[in-house]
Amino acid sequence: MINAGDMNGSGNLMDFLDEPFPDVGTYEDFHTIDWLREKSRDTDRHRKITSKSKESIWEFIKSLLDAWSGWVVMLLIGLLAGTLAGVIDLAVDWMTDLKEGVCLSAFWYSHEQCCWTSNETTFDDRDKCPQWQKWSELLVSQSEIKTILSGFIIRGYLGKWTLLIKTVTLVLVVSSGLSLGKEGPLVHVACCCGNFFSSLFSKYSKNEGKRREVLSAAAAAGVSVAFGAPIGGVLFSLEEVSYYFPLKTLWRSFFAALVAAFTLRSINPFGNSRLVLFYVEYHTPWYMAELFPFILLGVFGGLWGTLFIRCNIAWCRRRKTTRLGKYPVLEVIVITAITAIIAYPNPYTRRSTSELISELFNDCGALESSQLCDYINDPNMTRPVDDIPDRPAGPGVYTAMWQLALALVFKIVITIFTFGMKIPSGLFIPSMAVGAMAGRMVGIGVEQLAYHHHDWIIFRNWCRPGADCVTPGLYAMVGAAACLGGVTRMTVSLVVIMFELTGGLEYIVPLMAAAVTSKWVADAFGKEGIYEAHIHLNGYPFLDVKDEFTHRTLATDVMRPRRGEAPLSVLTQDSMTVEDVETLIKETDYNGFPVVVSKDSERLIGFAQRRELILAIKNARQRQDGVVSNSIVYFTEEPPELPPNSPHPLKLRRILNLSPFTVTDHTPMETVVDIFRKLGLRQCLVTRSGRLLGIITKKDVLRHMAQMANQDPESIMFN
Repeated sequence: MINAGDMNGSGNLMDFLDEPFPDVGTYEDFHTIDWLREKSRDTDRHRKITSKSKESIWEFIKSLLDAWSGWVVMLLIGLLAGTLAGVIDLAVDWMTDLKEGVCLSAFWYSHEQCCWTSNETTFDDRDKCPQWQKWSELLVSQSEIKTILSGFIIRGYLGKWTLLIKTVTLVLVVSSGLSLGKEGPLVHVACCCGNFFSSLFSKYSKNEGKRREVLSAAAAAGVSVAFGAPIGGVLFSLEEVSYYFPLKTLWRSFFAALVAAFTLRSINPFGNSRLVLFYVEYHTPWYMAELFPFILLGVFGGLWGTLFIRCNIAWCRRRKTTRLGKYPVLEVIVITAITAIIAYPNPYTRRSTSELISELFNDCGALESSQLCDYINDPNMTRPVDDIPDRPAGPGVYTAMWQLALALVFKIVITIFTFGMKIPSGLFIPSMAVGAMAGRMVGIGVEQLAYHHHDWIIFRNWCRPGADCVTPGLYAMVGAAACLGGVTRMTVSLVVIMFELTGGLEYIVPLMAAAVTSKWVADAFGKEGIYEAHIHLNGYPFLDVKDEFTHRTLATDVMRPRRGEAPLSVLTQDSMTVEDVETLIKETDYNGFPVVVSKDSERLIGFAQRRELILAIKNARQRQDGVVSNSIVYFTEEPPELPPNSPHPLKLRRILNLSPFTVTDHTPMETVVDIFRKLGLRQCLVTRSGRLLGIITKKDVLRHMAQMANQDPESIMFN
C-alpha cells in the first residue's frame, strides 16, 4: 500500500478546485437557495478582500469599490426604475386617450397635454380644444367604440427580455381599459432592473443571497415609483415581500426608493409638479362619530377581499386544470372584448381606473364640474369658495349614484376573471377602485343623512345647519384602503402608502381603523392574502412567517427515510469511485447527499450539493490528468492509501460543507419550522449522538404543515 500523493512521480496531489470553475455555487431553476450557505460564502469573500487590501494600493482601491458597489447598484436601480415608470405613465396616458381621439398639432400628446397650450379653451370647456379631435369627428361623425386589445404570455423571469416585454405590454394592458393596474407589475419591472445591475457586479452575481438583498431594495423602488410613496415602498418590501431584510438592506432600500422617486418627479409624468398620484385637499376635519361608517367600510373591505381571493383562486385553478389554460391569448381577447362592450356605456367604467379614483377622492369645490358635485346651491350663499356647506343632492348626484353602483358590481365581477391572465396584471388600483366607489356612495349617504337630519343626536354636536361637516371624498379614500387591505392583508405599509399617495396625513386614524378592521374580518375567513394564495396555488415552496405551527410533532415524524422506505442515499468519505458517485447522481434526483465516514458507522462529516458534484467531476475529467471512472473520490484532507498502479484519486473536499445544520430526532417540529424560516435553510440533517438518521428538506416541512392543516401535501411541486 502506498500514498496516492507519491504516484506517477508527483510530489503532491493537486486539488483542482483551488482554481474556480464556472457555475460552482449556483442553483437549478425552481430550487430554493440555502441562505446560511450564501451568508457563509459572502463572509469568506469579504474576509479575503479585507486581507488583500493591505497588500497594495490597487487591492485597497478594489476593496473600496467592493464596499461601494451596493450603493452604486441602488443608484442605478432608482434611476432606471424611475425613468421606466415615467415613460410608462406618459405612454399609458397617451394610449388611453388615443382610443377616443388624436392631437392634430402633435400626435404624441395626450388629451390633457394637447389642450395645455391652447388659447381657445375656456374653464368650463377645459377638456375641449380645437387641437384635440375625436375619431368619431374625424371619421364617421358619431360615437364609435374603440378598445385596444393586447395580451402576451409572460414568463416569470427577471431577465433583460422580460424587462423589455413587461414594459411594453404594461402600457398596452393598462391603456386597453382592462380592470388591472400597473403598480404591481412596476415592482416586477424594478426587480428586473435590480437583477440586471446585479449581474454587473460579481459581489451579487455570484451570491444568490446578496442578489436577493438587491431585489428587496428594488421592490421598494418599484412601489416608490408606482405610487409616489418612497417610505411606503420601503415598508412594503419589509412587511410583505422580503424573506431576509437586514438593517443594511433597509438603508439601501430607502436610498433606492429616494432616487427612483426623485427621477420620477423630474420626469413629471402627471403634469402637476407633484409626486403623489391622487393628491387631495380636504377642508373639513373628520369627527369621532364618523369612525362607525369608517369601520363599516373596513368590514366591507374584508368581505370583498375574502370573496375576491376565493373566487379568483377557484377561477385560476380551473384555468390550470382544464383546457382553458391552453388558450391564453383567446382568453385575453374574450375578457378584453367583454370589458369593452360592458364598460363603455357607463362613464365611470369607460375612463381609466386612475382617473376614476382621482375623481372619487376629490372634494366638491365651487369649480368642480363632475356629476358627483351636482348639488343644489343656495343662491344667497356668501361663504368662501373652500368652505362650502353641506347641500341637498341634485339630479346629477343621484344619476352618479346608480351609475357608481353598476360600476361597482361590474368591477367586482370582471376583476375576478381578469387578474391572473397571461398579461402584466396589478391588483392595487382595481381593489382601490372598488373601495373608492363603495366609500363615495357611503359618504354621500352619510352627507345627505346629516343634512336632512342634523337634529339627530349623532349629528347635533358637530353638524349644525349650514356647516360643512361630511366629506364624501374621505370616505372614498378610506374605502380604497379597506379593500386593498382586505385583498393583500397589508397594514402598516398600506396606511403609509395611502397617506403618501394622497397627501392626506391628517387622516391616518380613519385609514388605520379601516385597514385593521378589514384585516380582522378577512383573517376570520382565512389567513392568506392574494399573493400567498397564488403562491400556494402554484405549489411554490414558500414558508410564510405569518403562519403559526402549534402541533406537537417531532423531527423523527417528518424526516426521510421513513419506516419501510429505502435507506438514505449517502456518500462515503474515501471509499466510492467516480463511477459510483455518477451512478448515484443518475439514479436519484436529490439536491445533495450527506457524507459519512462509512456506511457501517454512518458518522456524519458533511454535506455535498448535487450540482457541485456534477460540475466538479465534469471539470476534473477535463482538466486533471489521470481521473477516470475507477478513481477514488475522497473528501478528507489527505488521500487514502491505495494499491500500487491505482488511478489518481479525486479530491472534492472544497465542495464539502463541513458544518451542515443538524437537529436531533427528538427536536420538536415547531422548533424545526422556526429554524427553516429564520435561517432560510434548504435542508437539515437529523442525527442521534453524531450518527446520521435522516434528512428534512424545506419541501418536507411544507408537506407536513399542509398535512397538519388537512390540505393536500402533494400540492408542493418545486424544491
